[in-house]
Amino acid sequence: VQLQASGGGLVQAGGSLTLSCGASGRTVSSYARGWFRQAPGKERERVAALDWRGSTTYYVDSVKGRFTISRDNAKNTVYLQMNSLKPEDTAIYYCAATVGLVGPPRYWGQGTLVTVSS
Repeated sequence: VQLQASGGGLVQAGGSLTLSCGASGRTVSSYARGWFRQAPGKERERVAALDWRGSTTYYVDSVKGRFTISRDNAKNTVYLQMNSLKPEDTAIYYCAATVGLVGPPRYWGQGTLVTVSS
């Protein structure tokens, strides 16, 4: 399985970005999907997750109300809509297929850099 993340870039504070993560090699529709991020000098953290049905979500407190995770199982793709971005959202964002909503990643995608300028 290969996960390919895209959609990162440079945006001003208050702006929006949508990240996408497609999968190839085999279907990952039976896995939960998650987005993680790692800022310089910090540990990687899970920011959002969605179960395989697309009915249960998890968001870290710092992004609640601003980020929305969604998935299209027919396209084997998960999205992260990020609104009202803040400079502290600057990080490399990684997608993953996880065992359970907040379980361990089974597959990782490569990172995509999100930079939010003040």
